Amino acid sequence: MKPETVVDYLVNWLREQVALAGAEGVVVGVSGGVDSAVAAVIAKRAFPDNCMALILPCESQISDRLDSQMFLEEFEIPYRVVELDNIYTLLLTQFQSYIKIEGSKGRLLRANIKPRLRMIALYYSAQGRNYLVLGTSNKSELSVGYSTKYGDNAVDLQLLGDLLKTEVYELARYLKIPDYIISKPPSGGLWEGQTDEEEMGVTYRDLDRYLATGQGEPKVVEKIEKMIKDSEHKRRMPPIPIIPRD
Repeated sequence: MKPETVVDYLVNWLREQVALAGAEGVVVGVSGGVDSAVAAVIAKRAFPDNCMALILPCESQISDRLDSQMFLEEFEIPYRVVELDNIYTLLLTQFQSYIKIEGSKGRLLRANIKPRLRMIALYYSAQGRNYLVLGTSNKSELSVGYSTKYGDNAVDLQLLGDLLKTEVYELARYLKIPDYIISKPPSGGLWEGQTDEEEMGVTYRDLDRYLATGQGEPKVVEKIEKMIKDSEHKRRMPPIPIIPRD
């Protein structure tokens, strides 16, 4: 991959897509991770005066917020901080009044509220500015459904959707994304100590190897293929039953 060529292509693609939609710019959620950092820098290149980043803490690590702010200020990307803790607590209290699940299943159920709240904040900001919502998911995550349905996968444009995680890192180094972002373990920030690889049960290295070559250890390949199959519904529009007119 030639990072310079890829970045130029994505900048032009982004401008074309926004123009086709009759929009004026983009809003992107920045988490303190490498994917959102790369997406934000490309968005800034495409729309120097019509790009807005949102930091959306929701029971988040303070270090992620500080990393996000330091990064955005270094790259002179306009941003706002929208605190979601209070609304999350209020919603959770209401939801758990009629269904409460303990254990890992309950933890995931509660955690998935967070990206859906962030989606609401992003679309509110985008609609108010006639912008589009820019997604930050990469090909590796999208392929196995590592996303929250109608949460972080509910966007207008998936800028990094054809880039493996390893390729995103390559772009990050080319764009001079700070090491304090590149070096941290990838995480959706769903709960303290949560990491992508632990939750998926497979490393990005093995996942990218399979997606690029179709090869890998038999047990790893079996797991990845099951993840792809089980998450197919996340990559499709909701099915509509076609009623026979006769």
